[in-house]
Amino acid sequence: MTPHWPGQRCILTLACPDVPGIVHAVAGFLVARQCTIVESQQFEDPDSATFFMRVQFGRVDGGRLDVETLRQEFTALSDRFQMSWRLVDATERQRVVIMVSRFAHCLNDLLFRTSIGELNLDIVAVVSNHPDLGRLADAYQVAFRHIPVTPETKQYAETQLLDLVRTERIDLVVLARYMQILSDDLCKQLEGRAINIHHSMLPSFKGARPYHQAHARGVKFIGATAHYVTADLDEGPIIEQETLRVDHSMSAEEFAAHGREVECRALARAVRWHSENRVVPNGSKTVVLQ
Repeated sequence: MTPHWPGQRCILTLACPDVPGIVHAVAGFLVARQCTIVESQQFEDPDSATFFMRVQFGRVDGGRLDVETLRQEFTALSDRFQMSWRLVDATERQRVVIMVSRFAHCLNDLLFRTSIGELNLDIVAVVSNHPDLGRLADAYQVAFRHIPVTPETKQYAETQLLDLVRTERIDLVVLARYMQILSDDLCKQLEGRAINIHHSMLPSFKGARPYHQAHARGVKFIGATAHYVTADLDEGPIIEQETLRVDHSMSAEEFAAHGREVECRALARAVRWHSENRVVPNGSKTVVLQ
């Protein structure tokens, strides 16, 4: 949970080579600007010798922070430690497009969580290759775009999506059971800002009817995987996974019903952590700083 702080809060996330003095330097930078640390997480990865850090901070007097000035002033310190970093206003809402086909459960879950303030999102539009879920988007007063996809129109459909992302300044695209494979070019253009929910524990039980495959194999757990989209199908860096115990007495349909629950939970957590700037890339993996 985000701690209470009476004034404006900012979030700094960073990754850099693991050397002594990083925490001291960041804390000194904030103290020199009359800021106090509200929340801090860090992780040192011995495999890559990389240091990761997320700091939430505000002014000691609860006053406003000039985020752009802070970014400019932080550049000297980031250059010194060879950091990749991001500094944002914690209250800034991520502008999101949700893509979906005909399964409504993940879309409905994200729309509901956003409507009650659980997710700090501004859902700009729901995009679908089918018209079926337009009424659901309408119920939450979210714009609905039907962009049909066929082998002949796939490139045009992706051009329409990219135009929407650019014109609406979209921060994040969420594939909430969007049953189309994105082109390599689109994956590259959305790198680091597109999250997919996969209806199994990757890399097992790929392809169609995964819960039925799992049922046929007598598995004891089913699950779902939320990951960043890359050109390597279903191989993107994993953000979150959720599991649920099942047994021989359950039907394949019951597997699927429980599977919908774990898909919703895994995707919602991944979207929340991304929107709170808690997810930092680490090669083919991610570090989630909670």
